[in-house]
Amino acid sequence: MFTGIVTATGTIISVDDRADRVVRVGCSWPCNEIAIGASIAHSGICLTVISRDAHSFEVAASAETVNVTTLGHWAEGDVINLERALCLGDELGGHMVSGHVDGLAEVKSIRPIGDSHEVWFEAPADLAGFVAQKGSITLDGVSLTVNAVSGREFSVNVIEHSWQVTTLGRITVGQKLNMEIDMLARYVARLADYRQNQSS
Repeated sequence: MFTGIVTATGTIISVDDRADRVVRVGCSWPCNEIAIGASIAHSGICLTVISRDAHSFEVAASAETVNVTTLGHWAEGDVINLERALCLGDELGGHMVSGHVDGLAEVKSIRPIGDSHEVWFEAPADLAGFVAQKGSITLDGVSLTVNAVSGREFSVNVIEHSWQVTTLGRITVGQKLNMEIDMLARYVARLADYRQNQSS
């Protein structure tokens, strides 16, 4: 479980596709202190550490994960957002995030407003109904608040700090980001669907 508060960025050192996709990530953490089997969110994708040294670690991704996230396009030199799993007693600064990507949101426009940036995205058709004004959304592992919704499109406001310390400051129009809908919205929709089926 995560909070969507990015604590570091990492650089892709290598990608190995001989079996599952194995990615080596370098970052500023003391990587030799990371437990084998630990969960880390990589631009919103929860992946398990399978090896590490002092300055980097490896994770493996299944074909399903590669197919439904941006991970299939990662290459050496790419920069990704990182977040360690939530520990009991940690501050919950964002919202509850599972690290299970639901789909890809496309960047439609980017506009500076004062010290912030307003970014509009288009959600996949099957996820648009889960996005609500003032609700939470996770994009490439960053917890954000939805400012406005118009059909399948929605906007977020990214403050300067987040713009600088995450990969959001590198995004371009047309780029697709990993999107995880709010966990609460998922369960509310499931409950409503269940009740409707029961009354039919």
